[in-house]
Amino acid sequence: MASAKNQTVGRMSPRQKMINLMYIVLTAMLALNVSSDVLNGFSQVEDGLSRSNRTITARNMALLAQLQEFNNKNPEKGKVWLDKANEVRRTTDELYDYIDSLKLEIVRHADGPEGDVKNIQNKENLDAASEVMLAATGGQGGALHKRIDAYRNYIISFIDDSAKRANLEQALSTAAIKTAAGGEISGKKWEETMFENMPTIAAVTLLTKLQNDIRYAEGEVLNQIITNVDLGDLRVNLVDAFVVPQSRIVMRGTKYSANILMAAVDTTQRPIVYVNGHQLTNDRGLYEVGTSAAGNFDYAGWIEVVGRDGTVTKRDFRSSYTVIDPLATVSATMMNVLYAGINNPISIAVPGVPESSISATMTNGSLTKGAGGWIARPTQVGAECVISVTAEMDGQRTNVGSTTFRVRKLPDPMPFIAYKDDKGNTVRYKGGRPFPKATIMTARGVDAAIDDDMLNIDYKVLSFETVFFDQMGNAIPEVSAGANFSERQLTAIKRLQRGKRFYISRVKATGPDGIQRDLAPMEVIVN
Repeated sequence: MASAKNQTVGRMSPRQKMINLMYIVLTAMLALNVSSDVLNGFSQVEDGLSRSNRTITARNMALLAQLQEFNNKNPEKGKVWLDKANEVRRTTDELYDYIDSLKLEIVRHADGPEGDVKNIQNKENLDAASEVMLAATGGQGGALHKRIDAYRNYIISFIDDSAKRANLEQALSTAAIKTAAGGEISGKKWEETMFENMPTIAAVTLLTKLQNDIRYAEGEVLNQIITNVDLGDLRVNLVDAFVVPQSRIVMRGTKYSANILMAAVDTTQRPIVYVNGHQLTNDRGLYEVGTSAAGNFDYAGWIEVVGRDGTVTKRDFRSSYTVIDPLATVSATMMNVLYAGINNPISIAVPGVPESSISATMTNGSLTKGAGGWIARPTQVGAECVISVTAEMDGQRTNVGSTTFRVRKLPDPMPFIAYKDDKGNTVRYKGGRPFPKATIMTARGVDAAIDDDMLNIDYKVLSFETVFFDQMGNAIPEVSAGANFSERQLTAIKRLQRGKRFYISRVKATGPDGIQRDLAPMEVIVN
């Protein structure tokens, strides 16, 4: 039989050989479909989530330390709550460490025994996550599913608030994923939608996000435990005088304000407050004093409250405040840098000074003030621009500070095809997914813009090429008519069959900064 099979292969026609070769090429193209930009985006998300996990962990440790401190002061009442908190921490750590082991196993499947989660080499590997999580024998996806379900049920048992319970149930949900259209169940298990054909870096990022969710859930439970402890008991048992300033640092020329009160006093019996030997003239304990010079200032006094039996309770207090010279705050509304050639919104404020009394100038560009705030328009890329602020106070104009910004070139925009959806809204198709041929034929051409939620800047497309492939795999380029599709391009698109694709490349565009740019290519899949 083997001989017969080899003979059959040997008689394969040249056409069949060509079809097989094209299939191999298509498979390779599909494997390369995940761009390096997308993979790098996952890496940035992974780094951000890891930093967030460290922050949440530190916050939760601070809550545990607070419970430990309460237990040290009142073991009889605090031990039961501290034990519950430690149990929550142990349970969370076990699941967190288990997910860490899954991330390491996936990376080592992709990169080998020396693989490092912090330095993934084969980020685009589509097999590692499926092999570790979905293998028929030894797959970890089902086990992770069950452990998350058990952890979710355990965690929500501590939460009394129905809204918080619902939030945690949603954050730790392992329900079957629904499709976007019609809300129908996709038929896949939770673990399949999470890890099937998922690039290694994407699977690791999803697991890190899951760790973020369980740390968040742990923090909600610790907060609930602290609420149950009622740490306010310590304050009620300790009757003393307190000074509550609105701020310990004030600007010269403004007022320093502080509320002076005694904890756990009867609100029907107002205390009498003395500051520096003088009784306050109001019954709210509000102490105000003018500030004419910068520096540190101390004050002291006592509070007297009369009990129902006529006895007087007296508590001393001491506090201080700092007076500083006026300072301006200058910040970029969008980010910590300015971009050349465009309007950069700037926020300029001086505490205690109205906007009408504030003036500002800028080097390396222009700075103007409008109804919505300040607009900075720098000119030279790579150079610094300095924004200097002055304010009118007490009839005199004073220099209150300056801030230096770096000037950068605008990032490259993304090309797209604009079209109208069923509701008449303009939608931007950026490639990588099926696109109806009829919609393409009605589109004007190719546009470009930066629309990353921080910048929203349109670019003018000067020209582009489309690249089609014939049945032999030969590339056939066609040149556009400026930003519009040419007749030859539209004819080639019209001939494409369902499932075929073409590429838009060599896109040249200019933006408000006047710099001509060559943009990244775009893949269009005809539906």
